[in-house]
Amino acid sequence: MLTTTTTRVLEPAELEAALAVLDRDPVSNAFVTARVQAAGLDPWRLGGEMWGWYSGGRLESLCYAGANLVPVCATPEAVRGFAERARRSGRRCSSIVGPADATAELWSLLEPSWGPAREVRPRQPLMVTTSVPAGITPDPLVRRVRKDEMDVIMPACVAMFTEEVGVSPLAGDGGLLYQARVAELVGTGRSFARIEDGRVVFKAEIGAATRHACQIQGVWVAPEYRGRGLSETGMAAVLHHALREVAPVVSLYVNDYNTAARAAYRRVGFQEVGAFMSVLF
Repeated sequence: MLTTTTTRVLEPAELEAALAVLDRDPVSNAFVTARVQAAGLDPWRLGGEMWGWYSGGRLESLCYAGANLVPVCATPEAVRGFAERARRSGRRCSSIVGPADATAELWSLLEPSWGPAREVRPRQPLMVTTSVPAGITPDPLVRRVRKDEMDVIMPACVAMFTEEVGVSPLAGDGGLLYQARVAELVGTGRSFARIEDGRVVFKAEIGAATRHACQIQGVWVAPEYRGRGLSETGMAAVLHHALREVAPVVSLYVNDYNTAARAAYRRVGFQEVGAFMSVLF
């Protein structure tokens, strides 16, 4: 029995305790919850370690340490424990992302040894909705991307990623991991697009998904079609699928400086309920 505060890697047998922590905030934790539900806590299957912060033998907070470093329900004391472990391990992630307060504190402790970051996005509003507003008609041309349309959807995915993150997903391994992720979303029916004459006009994906909540990601409109309201009608179409088939709550997070996107999401019924923060390397 642990009687003091400590940080360690969770064992696969601690799955139930980890899920109990994740369930405290099913919307904010959707990304990590989805990974844990699919892969358990085995680091090889999970794609990283799950660190736990224990107080008096009780699991109180988590931190997913994989391609991203993600604090989960992390108290200030837990953040300090996670930061110390991350410093000892060295940086292996491409980003730190999570609820703004915990992520800001984690980065303040890691920046002296991990910095400088390529970019810090200190406030990314977390937005949620539980319905499609009556005043917006879903775009009837937005549909699931078929498995034989990978060559059609990939250029749009690469363009979106490059615009959003500032680097191409094709760097490093030539895009193999990114293409595999896109193929997974297409294969599971969670990639949606409006395709005209063999080109993507609008696209979005339902990324992380649990029975409580799912997260829309990768929203993109071809540059020549922007300003025509396609993001709103397209999002309404994706929302229709997400709420009917995936989860009762749909979320997304967006950069605070992207005022046009935030306004479009509000028109589709999203409301801001919190904020994330991202540190990109």
